[in-house]
Amino acid sequence: MDRRTFHKLSAGLVGAAYASPLLAEDSKFQLNYMLPSCMYGYSKLEEILPEAKKIGATHIDIWPKVHGDQREQVDEMGADRFAELLQANDVKLGCITQYKLGPFGLQSEMPLAKRFGCPLMITGGAGPKDAKGLELKKAVGEFIEKMKPHLEVAEENGVTIAIENHANNLIDSPDSLRWLLELRPSKHLAIALAPYHLAQDEKQLAALIRELGEGMQMFYAWQHGEGSHKPMPVEQQLLQMPGRGPLDFQPLLEALVDVKYQGWTEVFMHPFPRGIPILPTVAETTAEIVRGRDYLSQCISDLNEGN
Repeated sequence: MDRRTFHKLSAGLVGAAYASPLLAEDSKFQLNYMLPSCMYGYSKLEEILPEAKKIGATHIDIWPKVHGDQREQVDEMGADRFAELLQANDVKLGCITQYKLGPFGLQSEMPLAKRFGCPLMITGGAGPKDAKGLELKKAVGEFIEKMKPHLEVAEENGVTIAIENHANNLIDSPDSLRWLLELRPSKHLAIALAPYHLAQDEKQLAALIRELGEGMQMFYAWQHGEGSHKPMPVEQQLLQMPGRGPLDFQPLLEALVDVKYQGWTEVFMHPFPRGIPILPTVAETTAEIVRGRDYLSQCISDLNEGN
């Protein structure tokens, strides 16, 4: 039996053990989990927030349409009611994901972030999509120059802006991520690393993680599988999840251990079409996130035992 098969078969047993805090306390390395609201489609925050503890998360990442509509729900219910829900479920606002606002439109979200002590916003880059070599470095530098006034506001509000390596974007390649890290003027500009959008090569991904190190503030435990941009059976869509598709996350987690990664991790995928939950019910969606987390936990357990 190979390692990947062993991990898949043993994930259920690990989940039972991981329900106890003892394993987490004894581990030499742990991932800091955040729950992405978009995994539940347009489900209500009242339903989603109680699920955070079930996956071992202390914070939630709220998404707007079309992936979810929880950001819009916050506006509809008002900040006070949202604060009540967070407190009732012992969950904090950890991230506001805003691709449609883009990196230069996030200032409108800063008051909400400051109100809730939200430390992170995630979006994409902006600039030419096909630059290479020195042209890419120049384009990333120009993007960073335009970001400087926005980073000043982010710093004033205690927020880090993390750029995801989203497809068809200025920041969509390993080189663009390297330039972003090298040229950034402040640690309030960071990286949200999505293996889904990169070559599905464990060694290359692990090497990139070691290069980016402290520049990462979000790690999406997310692989490409069969993709997410066309109709397909749910079983094929779920191949994006850790422990289901062909990508072995063990080398990636070993790299995270090596760089002493302290950022956030989200067990992640996109359903097709966008706006639906990854599975029909809230309970099923949570169970699948837990299964993915348990696979990662088994990888970490193997690493800890080897040290």
